[in-house]
Amino acid sequence: MRTRLLLATLTAALVAGSLGAASASAGDGFQPPVWLCKPGLASNPCTSSTKTTLIKPSGAQVTMPSKAQARPPIDCFYVYPTVSQQMTANANLEITAAETGVAIAQASRFSSKCRVYAPIYRQLTLAALFGQASGTPDREVGYNDVKAAWTEYLTKYNKGRGVVLIGHSQGTGVLTRLAAEEIDPKPTMRRKLVSALLIGGGVTVPRGKDVGGSFKKIAACRKSSQTGCVIAYNTFSQQPPTVTNFGRTTKAGSEVLCVNPAALKRGAAGKAQVLIPTSQLAFGGTPLAPNPWVAMNDLYTTKCMSGGGASWLQANDIGRASDKRVRFGAPLGQSWGLHIVDVSIELGNLLELVDSQSAAWRKL
Repeated sequence: MRTRLLLATLTAALVAGSLGAASASAGDGFQPPVWLCKPGLASNPCTSSTKTTLIKPSGAQVTMPSKAQARPPIDCFYVYPTVSQQMTANANLEITAAETGVAIAQASRFSSKCRVYAPIYRQLTLAALFGQASGTPDREVGYNDVKAAWTEYLTKYNKGRGVVLIGHSQGTGVLTRLAAEEIDPKPTMRRKLVSALLIGGGVTVPRGKDVGGSFKKIAACRKSSQTGCVIAYNTFSQQPPTVTNFGRTTKAGSEVLCVNPAALKRGAAGKAQVLIPTSQLAFGGTPLAPNPWVAMNDLYTTKCMSGGGASWLQANDIGRASDKRVRFGAPLGQSWGLHIVDVSIELGNLLELVDSQSAAWRKL
């Protein structure tokens, strides 16, 4: 009997509690970067355990071998999605369990491929997103925090290494602007770019094209050996409705870019490699598996599709009726689709892709 996975918040990584703080507020103007993840931090959620349980269709569980590179040859710069539970319109620079949890879920597995840098930023909060916040939302202050961290990263830590941008949702919006302003127009910066994973956002291209729109030079990734390119998609289990935050644009002659990490070639389908923290699959407080991570293969196929004015990554359930594994639902409604698990549903594919692109970049 199939079980639906119902996630009741924007991300299941949200939990209450504070793990430390900086004293800046959204109205304080420029603030020096505060790092959520950075090599050498005493507490770094982007280097958490990678022990993984593979769950088979029968429900049988097998522990998978995992081995991280001792010295990853490239870097990753990660900007997290909307997770702040503060009741102001913009978050402050406090590090809470919400930011830590989503960094573990979305960024920590990349530490096997790259050194992960992730700044805290004064993002628009969940309260702002749902119209419940005090104060006036200000996107500029959050962008400036990320830009300042990017500048510090380049100045102090990059040292000529290639870098992968990783973002989701609001984080993708911030990184799309950063890439458009600070990387796309500059040949020397484009050469540093291994790839940009801009997931669950609104990267646009002219309809049917791979470049143009959000970026003038940075094109869609169509081969695993291609570098300096972008992966972007919004996941749905059916065609997005007319009113949605994802997969649609009002720009004439444009579409929201979709690149399938499981099969980069335009129009190709591939099998998704689901990789998700076990804590997000707990029912009634009982973990689904003994290791921190769960992998599920041969459960979904994904393919970029377009129709009705939308373009999206279609996730099709290919499990049989006897398949005992959990499925991903849409607890926020079809207008959100599978936004909550945009990263998790293809995290294994994204890791393999970054590995291939890193090898290709180092040969340039």
